[in-house]
Amino acid sequence: MASADPALRPVFIESPSGRLFGVYRTATSEPGRRRSILFVPPFTEEMNRSRRMAALQAQALASSGVDSLLLDLFGTGDSEGDFGEARLSHWLADIAAAADWLEAQGSATPCLWGLRLGALLACTVAAAQPDRFKELLLWQPVTDGKLMLTQFLRVRVAAAMAEGGAPEKTEELRARFVSGVSVEVAGYELSPELAQALDALRLDRLSLAADAAIDWLEVGAEAGDQLSPASERAAEIWRKAGARLRTTTVVGEPFWTLQETTLAPALIAATTRLFQS
Repeated sequence: MASADPALRPVFIESPSGRLFGVYRTATSEPGRRRSILFVPPFTEEMNRSRRMAALQAQALASSGVDSLLLDLFGTGDSEGDFGEARLSHWLADIAAAADWLEAQGSATPCLWGLRLGALLACTVAAAQPDRFKELLLWQPVTDGKLMLTQFLRVRVAAAMAEGGAPEKTEELRARFVSGVSVEVAGYELSPELAQALDALRLDRLSLAADAAIDWLEVGAEAGDQLSPASERAAEIWRKAGARLRTTTVVGEPFWTLQETTLAPALIAATTRLFQS
């Protein structure tokens, strides 16, 4: 069904992994190469809990003349493939293919905008193509893929305990990956290939373009909250390498963790101001 908003339309994009679904919003802009932003979503249920926030941010950015593409990666959302078939290489190629698609619509090289794991994936793509991707918007980035995956595996451990099943440990689940066996967590079949690739991802090991422009935004419970030590460590490495890095913390709820749709208006406002400057 076509969108009632002529500036908003669903699209399918060809990627090496398969057809990808996205929501494309165009802004009223002057003729020529337009500004654009590509949203890379977070991991598993965090993606679903964040859809409303991403859509509202894209709408706000449109008022500042920025086109946007909200992407579903291979095996997630409405894109082709099953989650159990997804590999890190698929997702990185998906991001590059979506950027190609945006440029074909008349946009300049997009800013890569990632939330949580999406931010880590966006930075990984930018590190692989530093001459191309020099603008990044990071929302609450995952700094360590292994730590994120451990937290995800604990969802299964906790569910087994609540249901009175046989107790499990994250170490045992990781041993299955090593032996080549997939593990199901909260309805998601996680392949050993994807798990081991995520384990190897760390933000502080990525080298971005020396002149990269990075906006790093996090949500805190109180005004004046600082970045976590892990986040600050990665940020400092990039500063020393010459990146133009701005960090901002705003008061809000961790919407990506909450089952009920939750918004962080201060995050939307702070992000929108960045694109008005």
